Amino acid sequence: MAFCRLSQDSIANTTTTIDNLFINNYLPFAPDNCVKVYLYGLYKCQDTASKDNNIENFANELKMTTEDVVNCFYYWQEQGLVQVIEVIPLEVRYLPITNVLNGIKKYNVKKYGTFNVQAQEILTGRMITPKEYEEYYNIIENYHVEKEALLMTIKYCVDSKSDDKISYSYITTVAKDWANRGITTCKQVEEQILQFESLSSGLEMMLKAMKLKRLPTIAERTLYKTWQELGFDEEVLIYIAKSLKHPSFEYIDELVKRYYSMKFKSVAEIENYEAEKKECIKIAKSVTSNLGLYYENLGPVVDNYIYKWLNMGFSVDMLNEIATYCFKTNIRTLDGMDSALAKFHKMGIVSKESLGEYFGNVLATDEKIKEILTGLGLTRNVNQYDRDKYRLWTEVWNMSQEVISYATTLAQGKEQPMQYLASILSSYHEKHVTTVDEAKGLALSVTKPSKKLKNQREYSRDDMNALFDTIQEVEV
Repeated sequence: MAFCRLSQDSIANTTTTIDNLFINNYLPFAPDNCVKVYLYGLYKCQDTASKDNNIENFANELKMTTEDVVNCFYYWQEQGLVQVIEVIPLEVRYLPITNVLNGIKKYNVKKYGTFNVQAQEILTGRMITPKEYEEYYNIIENYHVEKEALLMTIKYCVDSKSDDKISYSYITTVAKDWANRGITTCKQVEEQILQFESLSSGLEMMLKAMKLKRLPTIAERTLYKTWQELGFDEEVLIYIAKSLKHPSFEYIDELVKRYYSMKFKSVAEIENYEAEKKECIKIAKSVTSNLGLYYENLGPVVDNYIYKWLNMGFSVDMLNEIATYCFKTNIRTLDGMDSALAKFHKMGIVSKESLGEYFGNVLATDEKIKEILTGLGLTRNVNQYDRDKYRLWTEVWNMSQEVISYATTLAQGKEQPMQYLASILSSYHEKHVTTVDEAKGLALSVTKPSKKLKNQREYSRDDMNALFDTIQEVEV
């Protein structure tokens, strides 16, 4: 008797853990009585020291005969889940389910005698090894495939490849694939074979288009069947095969899935798409070259950038022009160009002509700013700070060129002439000065900007907001 053990009441009030592997892989396929015996035995494993834990009481509690209980345990022994250690008195040991699924299982070879003979009669070109037989037993028991159904599968594999020396790895791959798709009975295997045979003409034409002089494999038949289920007819599939320089079923499958996602199922739709894509590849090659970039595979460039830019309304000339401009201004990435195009799109500049007009306006504005700088005695180039100031004065404050020119004469010779000019025009704006006469008549007291004034805001927050609301700046 065990030194410490649970009382019967405690055992009745605890839980019995059932491995999900049992529920998934064994319960749906086992006879009802066998399931009852396995689960009740699992429960009894918690009460090994009880005198009532014997075959007679076990059978009475389940309302079964002892012989039926023993037969059920033998069933589970064949499945590899228990081990019958003794028969009189009956002693059963439960084994880990993971061991069985990991291949630690002994099969009863005797019950496969007829199967072994029939399998060897099909594979007449070579001898079946013990390891191969075990693979077949595994498919029958763990995938729950009927023996006769597996024999039909073996024969179909041999016939489809016209090879009675076909490798068992090919056979088991097909059998497992079918089993995973629920094809486990003779009737289901027969239906699958009939479906494959009905596809033969279309498949043979595809192979001919691909310049392959052989019969289609089962995997290829499966793919072809899947394509037809997606809605692609024989004409479209043959067209796809003919259109490829180096066709393969794997690549055709990739294309079919892509066309399906785009809802292209006719030859015309696919032709238009491929023609457009070919043109986009040319555009991508030109744009990346102008940016100083090289991509061996331009597909991602087309998918992530070219399609997007064309859909935004940009012309091909515009894309090449911006790519060249980006290169010259040291922006040499696709993301950088994408950012520049987003700003141009916001301004409505999508063609080469509108871009030329925009740059023409920028150059004209720069010329006016250059005149101001010259009038102030400054010899540097126009910068973005100058442009921001000029646009504030002209587009937000609506000051005329004549007023700005007059204020420029007042700022000549000052230590910081540009800031001095800005302070004068700010005073004009506050006092609503709009003409030169008003400016001349205004008694202004403009002194040299102090260090404090140098860092002060020269126009209000409202003016700044108006600036950014009104001016859409492109910084490339």
